[in-house]
Parts: sequence; C-alpha cells; structure tokens
Amino acid sequence: MPKIHLLMKKEDIDQQKLSDNKLVVVFDILLATTTITAALEFGAKEVIPVLNGTEAKKEAEGRIEGSYLLVGEYEGATLEGFLSPNPMGLKEIVSGKTIILSTTNGTVALKNSEMAKKVYAASILNSKAVAEQLRNTHQGESIILICSGSSGEFNIEDFIGAGYFIDCLLTGNFTCELTDAANAAYQFYLGSKGRSEEIIKESNVGQMLTRYGFEEALTFVSKKSVCHVVPVLLDKSVVDEKRSVESIS
Repeated sequence: MPKIHLLMKKEDIDQQKLSDNKLVVVFDILLATTTITAALEFGAKEVIPVLNGTEAKKEAEGRIEGSYLLVGEYEGATLEGFLSPNPMGLKEIVSGKTIILSTTNGTVALKNSEMAKKVYAASILNSKAVAEQLRNTHQGESIILICSGSSGEFNIEDFIGAGYFIDCLLTGNFTCELTDAANAAYQFYLGSKGRSEEIIKESNVGQMLTRYGFEEALTFVSKKSVCHVVPVLLDKSVVDEKRSVESIS
C-alpha cells in the first residue's frame, strides 16, 4: 500500500532519495507556498523560486522590463529592491507577469526537491485542489510531504497545513498508509479544527510577521481551500498544472 511520509523541515530532504521517482508536496504556509498559490490564483504567468536575492537578480537579467516582479524576504524582512511576499499586496499587480521569488525557507525547499518525479506547492488556500489533482492522477503512489520549517527548526504552521492537506486527501478516499509523522500532523489538525488561524498567528513566524505588519495576510493565509490552482514545478518554474494542461489540450 502506498504511504504518505512527512518531513518536518527542509534540512531533512535527501535529494538522492527524492530522485528515486518520488512525488513531493512542499508546504511553507508563512509564506512561500501561500504566496505562490495566491500569485497564480491572481493571474501570474509563473513563479520562479530561487535560493536567495543574488540568484533572483541573476534570473532577472535579460528579461523584458515590466514582464517580471522581484519578490523576496530573508528572516521576515523584505529584501532591498524587492516587493514583499505578502500575498495581499501582490493581488493587483501580478496578472500576466513572471514572479521571481526568494524566501528564507519555502523556495529553498522547492529548489532542493527538484530531483523528485513531481513537486507540488500546497498551502491552506489550495489544499483541496492539490489533493484532488493527486487523487485523479497519482492514485496508488506514495507521497512525501515536506514542511519547510524555519531556519532549521520545526514550525507549527507547516505542520497544521500538512495535516489539513492529509484530511483533504483522505476525505476523497485516497487509499494509503500514514507514517507516524504524517499521522501526527493529521491528528493534530483534527484536534485543532476551528483554531487554524489562531495557531498560525501565535506561531513564532506568525508573531514575527505581525511585527512586520502582516496581520491581514495572516488572516488570509488561514482561509481553507479558497483557491483552485495546482502549483507544480516544471523545469525551474512553478505554474498552475490545470492551466498548463488546458493550454495543451
């Protein structure tokens, strides 16, 4: 029987094991995978995750001015010359553009998962959509859920986000076995229903973002499955898998 595995932080990623035909879903609730979800939902062409600000600027070289946006933070502070990754602040300006995104944890987790068979980005905003896509296209396959964590440490917002995703997956009769780590996230979510926003705001990263003025964003990121995009990493870009399939057909 296929299994759902869970890694507690990006530092636990074993790239050699991922290269063995593995299916990966990455979570960085505050904020990378949430920002990616929102940007694609708001009409962005693609999101290019990078490791740091230097790599972001290199990625921007040669691109047509106005065709892209540099978005990034390090340890919660917006990078100089970049836009904040606050998804609410990007809503009116991302349509049709390439987003070059650098974050402390989530974009690093995505980049370090590139060796996998397929890499999805999930958040509380789009867990139902991603779960449905996996049920429709990857039934019978094991899945590795990767919580990005926070600078080498476990964080609770990714844990509850992964738990909610598992709930969405199992609600649709996805046949699988949960590892103890995955089951812990699932049981934590079930025991915390109705308190996701409170838990996210009280997390260490949530409190840090509150100090940076992200209160509205923290409420937004806690909304369950209000977005319908399925962000998937293709080559070096994250695109909406549903939109890309439609464009081919």
